[in-house]
Amino acid sequence: MERCLVLFSKDYRYSVIKNFSGELCGHYPSKVVFLEYQLSDDERNCKKRYDDVQSMYDVPRMRELIKQARYARCRSRFPVPVILYEGKHVCRSATLASGAEMFGRTGLDFLFSAPDRPQEEAADRGGGSGADTFDRFRGHDINLLKTLSIRYICDLMVEKKKVKFGMNITSSEKVDKENRYADFCILSVPYPGCEFFKEWKDNSYFGEMMKFDWNQDYVDANLDIPDDSLLNKIGLDWKKYRTWDIIQLTQNYMKLFIHILREGNTGILVHCISGWDRTPMFISLLRLSLWADGAAHATLSPAEILYLTLAYDWYLFGHNLPDRVNKGEEILFFCFNFLSYITSDEFSLKSSSSARKVSRTDSECNMDGVLLDSDHRRFSIRGSNTSISSLGSCGFENAPVFFTTNPEEDPHLSHGRNPSVSISARYSPAANRLSSENSSHFNSIHSNSSSSSSPMAVPNNLRKMETTRSTSEGCGSWQVVSSCGSLRGLVSSHDSPHSVGSSGSSGRLSSCQEAIEYVESTRHKKLDAVRRIFHNAYVNKIAAKSGGAGGIGNFLDQFAEKVGIRSGKTTLV
Repeated sequence: MERCLVLFSKDYRYSVIKNFSGELCGHYPSKVVFLEYQLSDDERNCKKRYDDVQSMYDVPRMRELIKQARYARCRSRFPVPVILYEGKHVCRSATLASGAEMFGRTGLDFLFSAPDRPQEEAADRGGGSGADTFDRFRGHDINLLKTLSIRYICDLMVEKKKVKFGMNITSSEKVDKENRYADFCILSVPYPGCEFFKEWKDNSYFGEMMKFDWNQDYVDANLDIPDDSLLNKIGLDWKKYRTWDIIQLTQNYMKLFIHILREGNTGILVHCISGWDRTPMFISLLRLSLWADGAAHATLSPAEILYLTLAYDWYLFGHNLPDRVNKGEEILFFCFNFLSYITSDEFSLKSSSSARKVSRTDSECNMDGVLLDSDHRRFSIRGSNTSISSLGSCGFENAPVFFTTNPEEDPHLSHGRNPSVSISARYSPAANRLSSENSSHFNSIHSNSSSSSSPMAVPNNLRKMETTRSTSEGCGSWQVVSSCGSLRGLVSSHDSPHSVGSSGSSGRLSSCQEAIEYVESTRHKKLDAVRRIFHNAYVNKIAAKSGGAGGIGNFLDQFAEKVGIRSGKTTLV
């Protein structure tokens, strides 16, 4: 917690709501951070601390409002602002509590309340009829949301209400019978729960063409976006959401959330059921996306932002990593593996004009068709997705291929002391479009071009990669292929990544120049650096030990030491 406060203080002025011993919520941090504003360069450089500056929040009043509102939410997980962008909060919480939970929690608090507790406070918790109690606590919850200037509520539940053993154990804003949340724009954006990511793991960690079964009995929530401007401006056919695979679904929801932040004037609340699996995944992706754009936590390094989001967004808000790993529900791993799918400018808060500029049709260069040879001496084209999907295995179960790169070549990885940093290979959608006819064409071109063209430079994140000990054969060469099937040159693992021949290759390479610059954009490099560091830590500390006894706390402690965040309460180097 103290390390997170130091990381927050590098870029933000904030207030703290104390939650010692879980007084407000037993699954929340001991110190709940309320970001107030982003520090200017002068304020960052000033050595004077701003502890004596008056907070923008009336902290005692805010804490009292939270104490009243927390009963309205499942497990008392009240709305908390966790990201700040241009004065707009991104908040997280659990869904609305059922009547049984609400009455149970208020009753227990009333029975075990301190003798000197104010009588009106005890009465507020324990008295009144059922309808009055609902109205009162829902009203407190609404007041808290309005205090935080929240307008959009994004509900990730695939159910209208969570049901167990025939009993409603939660509710949600979208099915509130009294329409108490009419002042908010409620977006029903159903997303698979953590159980789905066991299937993702069993599918060798490949999400393309892997779809959630929307026809299951318990799934009764439909995608509903009542704001027509959101439907029209994003340019997606939302009616087809059930046909999207898990990668497309996650990408499109990210586009939706980022659009709301960029275009809206108010904040957003994201929640699932309990708010400790799907919710931290999207919160973490949003935080990292904003950081990659320079819009949040601008001074943090890749290692620091990774530590912050792991510790604060996941661990301190109750994600149970040992339980999820033991069950094979690796949603945490999916989150950081997914970073490679949101590196383009269409997921940026900035103008997407540059993304449109480098957008290509199938007749032009597309850098997503990168295939890998398993033999040092020759290059082969694999035309089927079966052969592409089976390019080796990593050191734990059926995970995708992992490669290593020298961290000394990448300044983003200078924090670590491990000699190798693992990054995940992923199935290429472009490769799936390659037909066997194109494959023979590629082989013919390759044999004819070996003497007339020189190797092409590859992006830094792909350069000079060697296979890890978990792969059966080495990675000898790279073939860059456009989705239309045109050959872009061969790069051997022994060649300089910056060597580009001048004989016969300049014409072919010129059409790829923009794509290379795009792949190597600042946003791409920053997100890729975070993904590499995470993979290295996860594979070595979690996956290799099948969860381990230490869990995420031990994971974070060891990770903090590796990246240079010293043990203790305040020191960061």
